[in-house]
Amino acid sequence: MRKLLLLLFGVMIVFGAEDPWSRVTKLESGVELRIYKRGSAQPILAKMGEASDENLVVIVKNEQTAIAKEDIDRVEYRPEQAGGRFVKESKTTTSQTDPSSTSTSSGLVVRSKPDFETIYRRPPAAQKK
Repeated sequence: MRKLLLLLFGVMIVFGAEDPWSRVTKLESGVELRIYKRGSAQPILAKMGEASDENLVVIVKNEQTAIAKEDIDRVEYRPEQAGGRFVKESKTTTSQTDPSSTSTSSGLVVRSKPDFETIYRRPPAAQKK
């Protein structure tokens, strides 16, 4: 019984271990990215184009560029905001002296962009013996 449980646990680990790069390939085109290349001090701010097993194609200042997966240390993305960046806001106030008197105002509120979230980090290199 114990061996069966260990076998099942091992199978769950193997199937549960998702390749971190697969999350990058699932991103939609146009998502904002921050890409940290190996040996570079500044990240690249770009929009997602497409990703394959070997390359990440991004758009930087209306120019399409391919970055090799092996040159990327980390990829961060900015998640989409639910409801958009602009939110309609309405306020209704009632006068304390005259309860039948109310005033209503409405306007647009601009929400700030959400922070970047890490979606890919280069796995540590296997140590050679």
